[in-house]
Amino acid sequence: MSLAVAGFFGASLVIAQQPEHPKEHPKEHPKEHPKSEGSEKVTKEQLADAIVKYVNDESAKTGGRFEVDDPVDKQTLSLELKLVHKDRLSPIGADTYFACADFVSKDGVTYDLDIFMKGPDAAHLQTTEVTIHKKNGKERYTWYEEGGVWVKKPV
Repeated sequence: MSLAVAGFFGASLVIAQQPEHPKEHPKEHPKEHPKSEGSEKVTKEQLADAIVKYVNDESAKTGGRFEVDDPVDKQTLSLELKLVHKDRLSPIGADTYFACADFVSKDGVTYDLDIFMKGPDAAHLQTTEVTIHKKNGKERYTWYEEGGVWVKKPV
């Protein structure tokens, strides 16, 4: 199964499967996350702020912890946001943006989540997808481009 970002989220996400982080930080995560040039209407700071707000709003609904379903381990994770990587924030298509953020569970397990948001400007960003990219540093997927569409590939 792989996850294709159809037409760079032109209409919607199409389930297919996944890789790591974009060209923003090639030393640590070369070509790990998708990136598309020329579509940035939202600054990195605005995207990071929108992600923090989203995580805080969702956490307020669940006792102060951010809950994410883990399809691999078949459990719901209860996480705390540690860091939104501003070097891993990328526009990936028309009004669509991607960011990587670090979380930790109550038992100390670290998770790298990929968070996708869509909106015409910072005031209208909405989260469209949250995926577990890494657990304790171990990648679950990487990214590759296929015919202008970013596809997630399991590792």
